[in-house]
Amino acid sequence: MICCLNPDCSNPLNPNGKKFCQSCNTPLVSLLRNRFRVIRVLSDEGGFGRTYLSEDVDKLNERCVIKQLAPKFQGTWSQKKAMELFAEEAQRLQDLGEHPQIPTLLAYFEQDGCLYLVQQFINGDNLLKELQQRKAYNAREIQSILLDLLPILKFIHDRKVIHRDIKPENIIRHKSDGRLSLIDFGSSKQFTAKVQQKSGTSIGSHGYSPLEQIRDGKAFPASDLFGLGATCFHLLTGNSPFQLWMESGYAWVSNWREYLRSPLTPELDFVIDKLLKKDIQERYQSADEVLRDLTPKQLLALPPAGKSSGKIPPTRAPSLPKSYPLLRILILISALILLFGFGESWYKHLRQIQTSLFSRLSQHNSLGKDQALLGQPPKITLGEVSLVNTLQGHESSVLSVAISPDGKTIASSGGDNTIKLWNLATGKQISSLKGHSQQVNVVAISPDGKTLVSGSDDNTIKIWNLTTRKLIRTLAGHSDSVHALAISADSETLVSGSDDNTIKIWHLTTGEQIRTLLGHTFWVRSVAISPDGVLLASGSFDKTIKIWNLTKGYSIRTLEGNSQTVTAVAISPDGKTLASASRDVYDGQRLRTIKLWNLVTGREIRTLAGHANTVTTVAFSADGKIIASGSRDRTIKLWNPATGEEILTLTGHTNTVTSVTFNPDGKTLVSGSEDNTIKIWRLSQ
Repeated sequence: MICCLNPDCSNPLNPNGKKFCQSCNTPLVSLLRNRFRVIRVLSDEGGFGRTYLSEDVDKLNERCVIKQLAPKFQGTWSQKKAMELFAEEAQRLQDLGEHPQIPTLLAYFEQDGCLYLVQQFINGDNLLKELQQRKAYNAREIQSILLDLLPILKFIHDRKVIHRDIKPENIIRHKSDGRLSLIDFGSSKQFTAKVQQKSGTSIGSHGYSPLEQIRDGKAFPASDLFGLGATCFHLLTGNSPFQLWMESGYAWVSNWREYLRSPLTPELDFVIDKLLKKDIQERYQSADEVLRDLTPKQLLALPPAGKSSGKIPPTRAPSLPKSYPLLRILILISALILLFGFGESWYKHLRQIQTSLFSRLSQHNSLGKDQALLGQPPKITLGEVSLVNTLQGHESSVLSVAISPDGKTIASSGGDNTIKLWNLATGKQISSLKGHSQQVNVVAISPDGKTLVSGSDDNTIKIWNLTTRKLIRTLAGHSDSVHALAISADSETLVSGSDDNTIKIWHLTTGEQIRTLLGHTFWVRSVAISPDGVLLASGSFDKTIKIWNLTKGYSIRTLEGNSQTVTAVAISPDGKTLASASRDVYDGQRLRTIKLWNLVTGREIRTLAGHANTVTTVAFSADGKIIASGSRDRTIKLWNPATGEEILTLTGHTNTVTSVTFNPDGKTLVSGSEDNTIKIWRLSQ
């Protein structure tokens, strides 16, 4: 199909080969600037142009977004202002696009009397659409949203830019890992001294933009923070600030608590109230101020173990010296408080310190028991590690890779809606399987090597004969994208996880749905089955890991050690250890974490930290001696799970590493990436 670029065209899609639009007779453009193929309209900008979903043919048809400016009233003040804002938006994206949660500017040009801005496509739903689907957010989810967005606002404010239109529609959650991106910098403006002293044009959205911005045209960092508070209010209550503004102006910000469905924690209540202050002087002035109030306060910093430099080794669980000197300090402080009576607030702080200390001591003792069971762990050293092949053939991101039990075949899936089979030894493509109508998020091969299973954004699971490469059947039952698959060791049971928040268990041979597991409150993006087929682990964007009895279908326990979305889970070959990856940041060091758990007791064993961005995938080697992890930082790390030590970092991918898997012999590692490639690494011990 060819999309007409006339912003007034009522039916812009046309069959291929047409030279003029069948609806409005406008000449059709197959490629903008001989590079960008427009697919369809995403939104209409009210006569000033449209926003289109497009493909960049110079980058293997990678999806992108094109904003068009085609003002009707040439030479008018509104046309001049629109062009000025459009150019400013391009400049802002050029300056700010280095941030991973802000779209990157790809191109800015004029063609056929229109201006075009091309930017990175963020694959996901905005928070307004998400709210419409799920109806409400709880306090914990709102705090997570704040912690995700505030560093972005700090980033743009540090560069003297204010967004001026913070609202749910301009915040998109990535489908891949749940992180939030801030979009639409069309209203953004430099807050130089000149701008601050001069009243400007009122830009923003009523209800979400504060009084100083709507009435006076002035905007400051505190103005964006009001928009953030209004966004949180909307998500918490389901009430649109715009509708409330239409009814009573800004009166709602004084009684916002009346709209709550349930009380908030005192800390979050205080933060949102201060974000929503009508008077800018009473409001937060910087993102850092909000972050300080969202972060638990402690009067005493817990001293790290290990080196005198004060840095905790990131791959080891924090511990306390046997003498526990902090307890002595705690007792001393307690005595002083009792003696001099510093008041109720000091008592509350004391309780916080006590809770933190005793939790730390408890963790230290429990970790010691688990580590004692492991005995004296061996140190692992790898010999030469080499990149032996890079497989190219997917036209879009490679989202999943799997290796057959005989170690001869790689299966891969991606955003181009295909599944590809490769000869691992030669790197040659064997076959390309087509059947899904949308991107294929995950593939799995049965332990008996006979069956290939795929899950897709089209909400279906397809079962393929791996030998004949023929489609056996399609499983329909999920109501949203399928992102996770696992097959039992006896090749009889299939487990699937979906964005409909459910887990389904199927009989692999017959395709019969056995049961549906309910319990997660957000997307289920990873599942793993224990080698004995008894236990199932699932990781969700609700920040929990659940352990289930697979044969009976009931939940055994919930692991809640993650403060951010859980992106991947894997179970060791001996069935004793669970590895989970999440977007958690380790101990304030901005390193993302992998946690190891005792699968039987649910107790956390240790934390591995080293990736600079979200960990997207984890896998155990066949002997369980090595864990591989892939990340948005474009690297693969190899770890010793027995000690928590980082063995090696592999670099070579130029975009997010989405999937890693070991060959059964443990000598080969295969990785897939959003750079559209698969890499084969040779390991030797």
